Amino acid sequence: MSPVLLEVCVDDAAGLLAAVEGGADRIELCSALSLGGLTPTAGLMQLAGRMSVPVYAMIRPRAGDFVFEETEIAMMETEIDAARQAGLAGVVLGASLADRSLDAACLARLVHRASDMGRTLHRAFDLVPDQAAALETAIDLGFERILTSGGERKAAQGIAAITDLVRRAGSRLTIMPGSGVTLETVRPLLAIGVSEVHASCSASVPTADNRLVELGFAPETARRTDAGIVRALKAAL
Repeated sequence: MSPVLLEVCVDDAAGLLAAVEGGADRIELCSALSLGGLTPTAGLMQLAGRMSVPVYAMIRPRAGDFVFEETEIAMMETEIDAARQAGLAGVVLGASLADRSLDAACLARLVHRASDMGRTLHRAFDLVPDQAAALETAIDLGFERILTSGGERKAAQGIAAITDLVRRAGSRLTIMPGSGVTLETVRPLLAIGVSEVHASCSASVPTADNRLVELGFAPETARRTDAGIVRALKAAL
């Protein structure tokens, strides 16, 4: 049996280096993971492009829903270009209509812009009213994989839906479970035959300088990618 690939999501330079040190197979590069991940800065993309590990950039211009106006779609096209220019291997995309189904027209534009790069459909998928139909849309659009929690808050809670998606997708597209994937929760996911998993491999760290918290520059605690956790989860796969 082939080893399961580990993708680690990071949102700063320290996390990027820790993921590489810990042995991540691929990195999802973001800013603001506490908001579900936004487009990383140009500087962080340039740094990531020099790593030995394939890196996919999240392309999401703001927090909130995934219903994008024309101005935002144009921004995302420019952000895809920036990821390519930085030498990144791929991008992570998603867009919804008002009814939460996939916005196939918007996604077709973004996929076309990233036609020479790897393409992951992100957890906008978890909002769709019909996962089977959305899976077929993703395949038709040319996505390599879908990052999903099965429509639940955590992947462990969505395992029935993930199992069905793996069965429906077959070899046409990869289903990559993500959200709350840890050493403690990964084994049931491995049992259903997934070939990739997505995790933050992070630990909660308190902010040492209370003045930063008082002035609103930092939260009381933050999640930090831990190379040891990356290494341990990779070994379990």
